[in-house]
Amino acid sequence: MKYKNNKNVNEVTTDKVLIFDTTLRDGEQSPGCSMNLEEKLRIAETLQTLGVDIIEAGFAIASNGDFESIKKISDTLDGPIICSLSRAAHKDIDRSAEALRYAKRKRIHTFLSTSPLHMKYKLQMEPEDVLNMVIDSVSYARNKVEDVEWSPEDGSRTEHDFLCRCVEAAITAGATTINIPDTVGYAIPEEFGSLIKMIKNRVPNIDKAIISVHCHNDLGLAVANSLESLKEGARQIECTINGIGERAGNTSLEEVVMAIKTRKDLLPYSTNINTEVITRSSRLLSTITGFSVQPNKAIVGANAFAHESGIHQDGMLKHAGTYEIMTPESVGLNKSTLVMGKHSGRHAFKAKLNELGYEVSDNQLNDAFHRFKDLSDKKKDMFDDDIIALVDDGISDSGDFVKLNSLSLTCGSNGPAVAKLSLTIFDTVEEIEINGDGPVDAVFKGISSLVEGSYNLQLFAVNAVTEGTDAQAEVTVRLMEDGRSVNGQAADTDTMVAAARAYISALNKLIVKREKKSLLSQTIIK
Repeated sequence: MKYKNNKNVNEVTTDKVLIFDTTLRDGEQSPGCSMNLEEKLRIAETLQTLGVDIIEAGFAIASNGDFESIKKISDTLDGPIICSLSRAAHKDIDRSAEALRYAKRKRIHTFLSTSPLHMKYKLQMEPEDVLNMVIDSVSYARNKVEDVEWSPEDGSRTEHDFLCRCVEAAITAGATTINIPDTVGYAIPEEFGSLIKMIKNRVPNIDKAIISVHCHNDLGLAVANSLESLKEGARQIECTINGIGERAGNTSLEEVVMAIKTRKDLLPYSTNINTEVITRSSRLLSTITGFSVQPNKAIVGANAFAHESGIHQDGMLKHAGTYEIMTPESVGLNKSTLVMGKHSGRHAFKAKLNELGYEVSDNQLNDAFHRFKDLSDKKKDMFDDDIIALVDDGISDSGDFVKLNSLSLTCGSNGPAVAKLSLTIFDTVEEIEINGDGPVDAVFKGISSLVEGSYNLQLFAVNAVTEGTDAQAEVTVRLMEDGRSVNGQAADTDTMVAAARAYISALNKLIVKREKKSLLSQTIIK
């Protein structure tokens, strides 16, 4: 059977690199990084603005939540190719095809283990049976969609002869992209580059497909391996925002893109990424998942463009290029042109939000502006990061079933902490005064006493948004109930107020999940 070449093969020039973002699939597999549908849609819309070519929106067969997310993203976005991951099983492929039904451009990504270790212990299958399964699954997927990607799981540890046979068979069966994963982050750059070169030279029909790579970061080499593969003919890189993913994570989108942009002398390639959206994308993901970026993280870390050494500062004052190989503006770190404070008006505030990359509705603007005014009365200096935290904190799709009315605390070295709380719970005001082993314990005990549930606290983390004693505290809380994990986040100059609001934010998300589960149960009963 003959298949026409993937149109993307003809579109990709010799120097164009496609960016395949798997933040919503592989990235979400990071422990504690689970996102709800609304959060996934916000990430997907940002990825579209960022300019990624393919969005792997989820694993359709994995859960109803993944299926609905892929379906919603497919129906909403009209730019990138929307992709769903599938095992080499007809039921997986059928589920992916159904989820992608409304996508303007769609792809099914199917995979099967090919290394001796995986075939023996994971699949418990002989190589010939695996090869037949590759052909069957790719052929079946190709009958559902024109754009099919195939991956040999644990490809970097697969015997070369067998890997070439599988790749050739997958292309003959209709695969339009061949992705070579370093699934366990085992390869080093020279070795991985040689693997791609070997495939390019030995597979006779490789020119009928795009070569892709998916590198994990277990040895800290994911970006290096991905870049090395480009030199040998790969033209798609699979990556995630902030490098999140299984274990030590994936290739970091921002790092690989900025390496290509910065080192044109050695990497004469280009991408479609709007790099000015990188910082905004990173911060949004951190806000939603509660996973803060380490300060020294390349490109998007708080210290990435900070200079404390006197020698460095002197050089920067004379010429920025002495210690910066890229500009802050190139990744979306805008230099302030508007000094924001308590005397700033709504128009200036909206302009600042636009400068920071936010488009908000009138209601969201009004809410954010009121909270900005409240914050500016408390803080002497207002930084861009303060405004970003304030806006991100206010944009929530989880519902307001529980609201914090007031909180007062008594604590110190002479006795137990006492929290007085007033909450509105489903339009009913409830109050409590309770002791705790410290202020955090007292606040959380008070809230959990008023809001029923079998949830448990999994994470409590505090980060300072900016410097100084009047800095906003950004608090992340993770709650677990019946195997469902949610993150709540809030920012305030009062750390305990931020903690209470973050806890309540997580509770509101749990309540949404309870209602969805209840509706699903009712549907099943009917």
